[in-house]
Amino acid sequence: MAKIKKINHVAIAVSDIENALVFWRDALGLSVDHVENVPSQKSEVVFIPVGDSEIELVHPTSPDTGVAKFIEDKGGGMHHLCLEVDDIEEMLTILKSRGVRLINETALELPGRKMAFVHPKSTNGVLVELYQII
Repeated sequence: MAKIKKINHVAIAVSDIENALVFWRDALGLSVDHVENVPSQKSEVVFIPVGDSEIELVHPTSPDTGVAKFIEDKGGGMHHLCLEVDDIEEMLTILKSRGVRLINETALELPGRKMAFVHPKSTNGVLVELYQII
């Protein structure tokens, strides 16, 4: 049976990466591991390791994305919680069988990983990302 391995990351939607880094990097002293452009999600992501997990600062690169709408509506903040799983396809099957509403019924594949989102209406308002490293 598919298992949750850990919290992989907490994603924070930001309208200005450099301004956000004033807190995360400069004030807290955390180090940026790398920055990645993610065209499939129309975003730029800053990866900041914290122990065995990460904080990801997510900046939309297009105004027609969920992250851009989130920032417009809420001004930014915690966007989603990502749970790393050992078998994303099996986890999606289990969740569907239990009546959980999914945004992605099949996993999206990106270099080195598969991901899918669970709808906040099934999680008491939290957008949850499922993530499998491949």
